[in-house]
Amino acid sequence: TRLLALLVAMAGLIGAAEARSLDAIRSLGQIGLCAHPNSLPFASKAGDPPGFQVEMGQALARELGVSLRLDWIITMYQLRAAGCDIVMDVIADPEAVGETRLKTTRPYYHTGVALAVPAASPLTSFAGLDRTTKVGVQVGSVAAMLISQRRVPTSTFGFEIDSLDALANHEIDAAAVTPANAAYYNQTHPDKAVRLIAASDAEPNLNWNVAIGMVRPDDALREAMEAALARLRADGTVARIYGRYGVVLQAPK
Repeated sequence: TRLLALLVAMAGLIGAAEARSLDAIRSLGQIGLCAHPNSLPFASKAGDPPGFQVEMGQALARELGVSLRLDWIITMYQLRAAGCDIVMDVIADPEAVGETRLKTTRPYYHTGVALAVPAASPLTSFAGLDRTTKVGVQVGSVAAMLISQRRVPTSTFGFEIDSLDALANHEIDAAAVTPANAAYYNQTHPDKAVRLIAASDAEPNLNWNVAIGMVRPDDALREAMEAALARLRADGTVARIYGRYGVVLQAPK
């Protein structure tokens, strides 16, 4: 109803106006992480394994001297209502986080969209895609739009894992996926391992840096998160966490 929609909008505006301070988080003894409950290798409510976002959240919480509270959301529209403090793996671009109004740390790795292809595929670049190559794309993604604009046949999937399964079953010739999903697929499906073709740096919409998103931080929390992330990168914790899921992080560009 219109009344319900108005109340939800007002709640969102109220939430956006309140600053979540470092003192408040330490007083509560916990920091909240928003994550998708069924999105390995990113996160999993089942917890076996928990996903690198959850492990990163736990490591950051330890650095701040608090525990981690998990707030499960399906879409970013639920972010404010969930009441969490941080979100992992956020695109470090003001326009990308504009609607959510997240504040971000400095980027800590570089990623984007890559083409997953069978090991024996003749494809070596995005430029090699043509009308004879069918590509699996995630519904509504930027990759889906850009690849379709090139008049390359596409097959649409709800989740990247579904496109990787279709690739393994020879239903498509390539799948446009994030390197993290492809790396975890290779780890969990060693008999169906795919080869990755990175997008050229000349394709800015298919390349981006990644940071930690903060929902309503004060200056002290932003500084504490930056310092915690720097320590975790320096001692190898970040690389080890992602590495457990087969992911090798690329330095920010």
